[in-house]
Amino acid sequence: MKHRKLSLTLAVGLLSTTMTAQKALQLNKKNIDEVIAAMTLEEKAQLLVGVGHQDFVGSGAMLGQHSRLVAGAAGQTAEISRLGIPATVVADGPAGVHINPTRPGTNQTFYATGFPIGTCLASTWNTDLVYHVGKAIGNETLEYGIDVILGPGMNLHRSPLCGRNFEYYSEDPIVTGLIGSAMVKGIQSQGVGVSAKHFAANSQESDRTRVDERISQRALRELYLKGFEIMVRDSKPWTLMSSYNKINGTYTQGSKDLLTNILRKDWGYKGIVMTDWIGERADLPVETEVEAGNDLMMPGYADQAKHIVEAVKAGRLDIKDVDRNIKNMLEYILKTPRYKKYKYTNQPDLKAHAQITRQASTEGMVLLKNDNNVLPVKNMKKVALFGVNSYDFLSGGLGSGCVNVPYVVDMVHGLQNAGIATTKQLTEIYENYVKYAKAKLQADKNPEMWFLDQGQPKLDEIEITQRCVEHEVGDADAAIITIARQAGEGMDRSIEGEFNLTDHEKAMISRVSDVFHANNKPVIVIINSGSVMETASWRDRVDAILVAWQPGEEGGNSVADVLIGKANPSGHLTSTWPISAADVPSTKNFPQQPAYYNLSDKLYSNNMKGVNYTNHEEDIYVGYRYFDTFNKKVAYPFGYGLSYTTFEFGKPSVSLNGDKITVTVSVKNIGKVAGKQVAQVYVKAPKGAYEKPSCELKAFAKTKNLKPGQSETLKMIIAKRDLASFDEANSQWKVDAGKYEFCVGDNVESIKGTASLNLSEYTEKTTNSLPLNTKMNLLHQ
Repeated sequence: MKHRKLSLTLAVGLLSTTMTAQKALQLNKKNIDEVIAAMTLEEKAQLLVGVGHQDFVGSGAMLGQHSRLVAGAAGQTAEISRLGIPATVVADGPAGVHINPTRPGTNQTFYATGFPIGTCLASTWNTDLVYHVGKAIGNETLEYGIDVILGPGMNLHRSPLCGRNFEYYSEDPIVTGLIGSAMVKGIQSQGVGVSAKHFAANSQESDRTRVDERISQRALRELYLKGFEIMVRDSKPWTLMSSYNKINGTYTQGSKDLLTNILRKDWGYKGIVMTDWIGERADLPVETEVEAGNDLMMPGYADQAKHIVEAVKAGRLDIKDVDRNIKNMLEYILKTPRYKKYKYTNQPDLKAHAQITRQASTEGMVLLKNDNNVLPVKNMKKVALFGVNSYDFLSGGLGSGCVNVPYVVDMVHGLQNAGIATTKQLTEIYENYVKYAKAKLQADKNPEMWFLDQGQPKLDEIEITQRCVEHEVGDADAAIITIARQAGEGMDRSIEGEFNLTDHEKAMISRVSDVFHANNKPVIVIINSGSVMETASWRDRVDAILVAWQPGEEGGNSVADVLIGKANPSGHLTSTWPISAADVPSTKNFPQQPAYYNLSDKLYSNNMKGVNYTNHEEDIYVGYRYFDTFNKKVAYPFGYGLSYTTFEFGKPSVSLNGDKITVTVSVKNIGKVAGKQVAQVYVKAPKGAYEKPSCELKAFAKTKNLKPGQSETLKMIIAKRDLASFDEANSQWKVDAGKYEFCVGDNVESIKGTASLNLSEYTEKTTNSLPLNTKMNLLHQ
């Protein structure tokens, strides 16, 4: 009996010692492997699954939806307190922090700054400016207790009909990569992370959770993945978000080719990959996602953790794959503010950030037309302000990409702040309608369409009669018409009424133009849209067109700054504006009606009529690569943008140092007011083994604000590998030997000078990943 009692005492003592040792083990940079060894299988599974939707059993359990740590944040990771592993919080972006503006039990507000949307920021062509916008977004992320913001959006503008183009940057991967990299660096400079998305080829919203994007390996590598590659190599994002869709028959979230072979082996990525917000699919087991390289399943469902445990025990999932992902997760957690116990304030400097957004948005605005130098306006005291969105200006898009802002400056107040009044009767008509329409919209909300309820929906336009316009013309110095478009998550844009003008808008432009021009008074159009629109059918009726995009909360002030000349527009288009949607080669293979979706993966309306794939038959000929190569006329070419001053380009020069090519050009302001100019470098390749577009953008730079007579010499660096074509047959990048022309201009159709350079052959092997297994009729010259 004594011996048995002694043995029991020893056993209890050893257990106590072991538990004490385990309790003392707390995660740090030096003991990651030790912590992994100490974790149970259940804890490992829990750490690989977010805690956003259903209850877990364990210390990381979350009760309810989204994040319990920050109200309105998109989700959080599990906490394992015994090992010193804290929960981390992720919040939607990418135009600012998306959290709830109010919380129960406090009068404090938690509004975030509405920064310019992606298309507006990219249109600045100014990576330094985008970096500073990123710093401000990163600061709000940090001070609101968030570890990772879900952005930037890095997908390509394959079609002007994609509903989320406003979140993305360009039809060109170089613009996408360099602007995206600047944003990532700015945000992460504040000690918080990004989740660049949606990796990859999330080129449409219709049927987005299961559509198969069928794309050649060459188009994937050169276009759809290239922007991500530039950003990953240059800015080292903490996380990437795998997209919902399939690529060439395989879900990206279960694609080892994409998430391991390309991302980690070819590009050297060291961060984590999280899924986009969806549960476990019947046709994609969670163990397949873990094995492929998804480190974190978001938003997280209890069954996913349970199935990871079952898969390991049944031998369907190798514990080595689990431990690899756990190591990635722990290395991520060690970088976060929550691990470092940062004492966030919940009080970022919103006033200072409002000034940043006001300045940044003016630089992204693109002046499309300015007949007779109507802009900037001179001696203008009062205007007739037409268009519902003059009075309900759209600061950003809908869905997870929206921001709950403290205010939005409309055109009325922006003009008033600039000393320009609006006509009384017209203002009253519109403001009364806006109040009525918003009240009705609130009453008619559909709770299932969550992504449409987040943000500022567009109100219907109203009819303006001939009599009304004639009443206004005598009291106004000019007419300003705002044409707006809203778009967002879960739906694509239709051609009629979204890409094209509505009948009400056409009638309004015609009546206003006829009456005001008959009285020798100008008509100015403001485009308040995140995406490309049709302009060719109506642009001759007006005197000036300014694309303001969705410029953030200071929108009305920003537009007024440009109209009065306080800011000289220096934005340039990052996507081609076609004459019609039918001119875009992807249109014949793009869904034409919105498909509505919710998190239960339920399709309310399948516009694809049972077809759940999209063939990218235009291949490498996206955007200007198509229009320029095939000599197709456009409304406004890629890179286009007017200024209030005039610039002169010097003769460019080009030199080679190792594998780096330097293009140098001087730019001089020969006009009468200060302004900035963009130099764009397009490269023409020699005839070689691969069919190539007639030219491709490979570098760009923007001058400082040049005073009249002032000049600046710009130097742009191009890596030799960035001139390569992707050789599918040999799974390699290849630069053909020969003479390359470096053409410098201010848009793809306006080349100011060229320089040439002879280059030797260059090759770089890659993995053979994501082959196209479907026969398609690819576009060729």
